[in-house]
Amino acid sequence: MQLRSFSPEDVPAFLDLAGAEGWVCDRWEFGFLLETFPRGCFCAVEDGRPVAFVTSVCYGASGWIGNLLVEEGKRGRGYGTLLMRRSLDELLAVGASTVWLTASLAGRPIYEKMGFREIDQVTRWAGRGAGKACECADTIPLGEMIALDRAGWGDDRQTILAAVATRGTLLRGSGGFLVVQRCGNDFQLGPWSGGGRRESSALLKRALSVVDEGDTVVLDVPVRNVDAAALLNASGFAVVGRTSLMVVGDDPAYEPTRIFALASMGSMG
Repeated sequence: MQLRSFSPEDVPAFLDLAGAEGWVCDRWEFGFLLETFPRGCFCAVEDGRPVAFVTSVCYGASGWIGNLLVEEGKRGRGYGTLLMRRSLDELLAVGASTVWLTASLAGRPIYEKMGFREIDQVTRWAGRGAGKACECADTIPLGEMIALDRAGWGDDRQTILAAVATRGTLLRGSGGFLVVQRCGNDFQLGPWSGGGRRESSALLKRALSVVDEGDTVVLDVPVRNVDAAALLNASGFAVVGRTSLMVVGDDPAYEPTRIFALASMGSMG
């Protein structure tokens, strides 16, 4: 087995494996990750073929590890742990004092052995677009987006915010913002920062009007944001999955009531 950097040429192989696992991900995120933090993205290779993958990204003093995937027939050989440790080492080397990830039930014990602890859970919700109006993107200063996002995550996540605002439809509300972006064949809501149920309800209604009626809409939401759950229930969304939100290192200034949806489907926060 050889460990090497994750390259753009490896993306199709990863997407094939991810599709077989039923993962929701989009090709664009690998362009973002490999440009933003290439030193933290790796794959394990056997006989010249990549069989396991991991990515990571750093935002200020925090990092995210995601897309840890091992081909089914290669599991149990320690590849996942090896890849995790390499990405974690790279994040620590650039000054990350807190590292985040989302973990499945099966994966959680592996991460706990590495010192990760659960800080919350993340629920995946799925619903349908309404398509009742033509919404145009709003304008919001990047600095304002960073401040609203920081109120939830406790760090400057400028790189991911700038990227998704450019590729998606940015909607501005009273005390918050929401981005509607493509995710594979579906649409993703997030990042979504909000200040309360009433204000966020208006943003959700506008967001659903951006998506054609009947098209699938997905988002990942902290369980501790009960206002978000109430809004989504009332709008016909249903829970389709749940993961553990885990951290290692310093306790983050995490305020889940300000986070109505993650910026990615679990892999980049």
